[in-house]
Amino acid sequence: MTGETAGGLRREAIGLREVLFQSITAMAPAAAVAASIPSGAAFAGGSLPLSVLIALVACLFTASCVAELARRLPAAGSVATYAAQGLHPTIGFLVGWGYVFVEALVPPLLLLQLGFTTAGTLHQEWSAYPDDLWWPWALAGAVVIAAAGYFGVRASARLGTVLGVFEVLVFLVFAVWLVVRAGGENTLSVFGTSHTAHGYGGVGGVFAGSVYTVLAFAGFEAAAPLAEETKNPRRTMHRAVLGAALAIGLFYVVTTYAMTVFVGPDRFAAFGASGAASWEGVARASFGLFWVLVFLAVVNSTIANANACANVSTRTAFALARIRVFPLLFARLHPQRRSPVAGVAVQGAVAVAVMLGLGLYYDPVTAFLLLATVIVTVVISVYIVVNLACAGYFLRRRRELFNPVRHLLFPLLGIAAFVPALLTAAGLPVFDFVSPLTTPVSYAGPIVGVWMAAGVVVVLVLLRRHPGRIAETARVHLDESPTSDLHPNGAVQP
Repeated sequence: MTGETAGGLRREAIGLREVLFQSITAMAPAAAVAASIPSGAAFAGGSLPLSVLIALVACLFTASCVAELARRLPAAGSVATYAAQGLHPTIGFLVGWGYVFVEALVPPLLLLQLGFTTAGTLHQEWSAYPDDLWWPWALAGAVVIAAAGYFGVRASARLGTVLGVFEVLVFLVFAVWLVVRAGGENTLSVFGTSHTAHGYGGVGGVFAGSVYTVLAFAGFEAAAPLAEETKNPRRTMHRAVLGAALAIGLFYVVTTYAMTVFVGPDRFAAFGASGAASWEGVARASFGLFWVLVFLAVVNSTIANANACANVSTRTAFALARIRVFPLLFARLHPQRRSPVAGVAVQGAVAVAVMLGLGLYYDPVTAFLLLATVIVTVVISVYIVVNLACAGYFLRRRRELFNPVRHLLFPLLGIAAFVPALLTAAGLPVFDFVSPLTTPVSYAGPIVGVWMAAGVVVVLVLLRRHPGRIAETARVHLDESPTSDLHPNGAVQP
């Protein structure tokens, strides 16, 4: 494979539009509306729009922290750099270690969803098509994602923009249609607590629902690893992270409101991700062939999300490889396209191996649930650490810029919002709405534990043999950074 490690990622290759949609597509809005958010209906019932609104406010606290750090530390290392600067380089390495791991698992997760969604829909339309012939569609998606990554950040980001616009427009048009069809049934009472599911009355049901809807916001920070390839990164990253969280949060509120009033608030507790009481089910029953667009938007969302997270994993791995705490292979760039070609190749191989290995050993749906649990557990943990890092960075390093609301209150509120979501994702029954995980999904905790334990071993070895490399995690590696002792142009130094 042709490549080199000298120099850095392509500077000023993309702008606000591309990085905004990097975060938007990483949130997988169509897939979240169709699958993730309806999980909260079992608790919030017809008050689910209020749950989504609460989740939006909660996630904006963390998005604000990420945006503040992205403005001051525009680096491909993103969350790893933030934790290293705000807390300690060792914590920064462990955050990067975990973040690369889970972001590398997102593409196989989404490829599994692409496979079983497409196969199931084709079987439903033409019974002769086997409903278990999912893997050819997943492999086709893997080829698209690998090609986008190879051709560089411009191609990859522009693909994400096109895909993101399509899925958002389809669901917005459908939402408007639902509101119009609901007519006199439109009501603002869904933003109250009077329609919660049986057994989860009042505020308790609304907050239980919001824990599940919080998970739909995961990915708003995905623009940050593209900082070194973005025009005016300090301003652009801040606007992209906050803009994505706010825009897609409002999109979630609007679409959830539309479906709730169309179905009926007092019947909404039975709404879910599949069957007649689902987005595709409603589209099939009431809107003719419009269900095809809903199906295509969900499929589109899986490819867009996988593409965005492949960008995240390869850029974070690049940032850790150039300081030699990851294998130097991951710092290898294409000489013309400046894309991390070795990382893209490894990412593609891992995606195919994990997708086929787990999908064929278990089944694609079970494999999807196992990977989703691993990913959400680590990502929410990273969010909690980043909130702490925001407070630490402005209190310890940039005290002259410290703002008690943005840099202390918001991080604390962000942590409070994500702790219940973390316990839910891990299946720890601290709350009455949290169910213990069943096998093999229950393997997620041990898998995360083993990976992070391996990270601790790597840290101990590096501290013993190359202590300076862990300290390098805190470097920003961007020419216009306020830090004085940077590597020029992100080059790998001897």
